[in-house]
Amino acid sequence: MLRFLVGSAYLWRDGRELTLIDAGTVDCAAEIEEALDGELRRIVLTHWHEDHTGSAAELAARHGAEVVAHVLDAPVIRGEVAGAPPVLEEFEVAIRAGIPPLPAAPPCRVDREVGDGDVLEFGGGAVVVAAPGHTDGSIALHLPGPKVLFTGDAVANVGRTMMGVFNTDRGRAVKSLHRLAELEVETALFGHGDPIIHGAAAALRQAAASTML
Repeated sequence: MLRFLVGSAYLWRDGRELTLIDAGTVDCAAEIEEALDGELRRIVLTHWHEDHTGSAAELAARHGAEVVAHVLDAPVIRGEVAGAPPVLEEFEVAIRAGIPPLPAAPPCRVDREVGDGDVLEFGGGAVVVAAPGHTDGSIALHLPGPKVLFTGDAVANVGRTMMGVFNTDRGRAVKSLHRLAELEVETALFGHGDPIIHGAAAALRQAAASTML
C-alpha cells in the first residue's frame, strides 16, 4: 500500500511481475518507483479521477506498462472527453469546499479497455467488477483466490466503512456498494482509508445494510 497526501495506490506482486492499482496524483511517480522491486507489467485504473490517474502516463511511458481501465472511463483518461462532475449531497458540500483543487492528470493511453466480468492476469485471476456511480466506468477488482477486493472509490474506510463520496449517480453507487458486499472477501483495500486485512466481508455488509436508496 502506498499512502499519498490524497488517496492510496497498491502494488501487487506475482514473482517479479508487478501490477499497480491506481497511480496517485501527478507528483506521485517518484514515490511509486521507489517501491518497485520488479517489472511493472500493468497499471489498472479504477476510475478517471485525478488522484487515481495523475502519475499513470509518466509511469506507463517510463516502464512500458500496459494501462487498463473500464471502457466508459477510458476516453476521459485519454483526454478525449471531459468527465462528469459529482452531484454533491448536502453533507458533501462543506467537505468538497475544504479540499484544495487537485492538479489535472495529463492524458494517458489506455491499452486495454475492460468491462464487468473480464479477468486480468494477476493475483491468480483478478475479476473486474463494474461499480458505476462514483464515475460511469468505476471498477473494483476481486481476487477470488486470496479473497482480496480493491474497491477503488466505490467504498471508503475513513473512520468507518461506507460508500465513497462525491458520486455522479448516488442510486448506482448504492447498488454498486451492495453488489460488492455480496462478494466473498477477507481483505478489502480502498482508494481512501485504512485497509481491512481480516473480516472485510462483514464490514462491507454492514456498510451496505446502512446505505439505502
